[in-house]
Amino acid sequence: MSNIKLTFNNEEVMVKVFDNPTSRDFLSILPMTLTFEDYAGTEKISYLPKKLTKEDAPSGCDASVGHFTYYSPWGNLAIFYQDFGVANGLIKIGKIESGIEKLASMKGNFTVTIEKID
Repeated sequence: MSNIKLTFNNEEVMVKVFDNPTSRDFLSILPMTLTFEDYAGTEKISYLPKKLTKEDAPSGCDASVGHFTYYSPWGNLAIFYQDFGVANGLIKIGKIESGIEKLASMKGNFTVTIEKID
């Protein structure tokens, strides 16, 4: 199991990454810097430079606060700061261990650096 760190606005958010094909594909393209935006007052989203594998992925998942996910129909990351419910095509990459409130408080578009840590 790996961990990643999100850095933005002089803040750090730690994410425990699950072991699945989509997560491994995501880790293979790190580090990267992405621009996130708010979506529906529920999640922060950003589009990835490439689509990730959906190999062995469930048809969807039940998203709740702290889930770090990949939305396969659009090819974007979605980090939930509110409970959402079941969404088809949503694949869990990991879970935020600390700092979800820092992400939730960000307004407008903001830049996040994502890197793997040991």
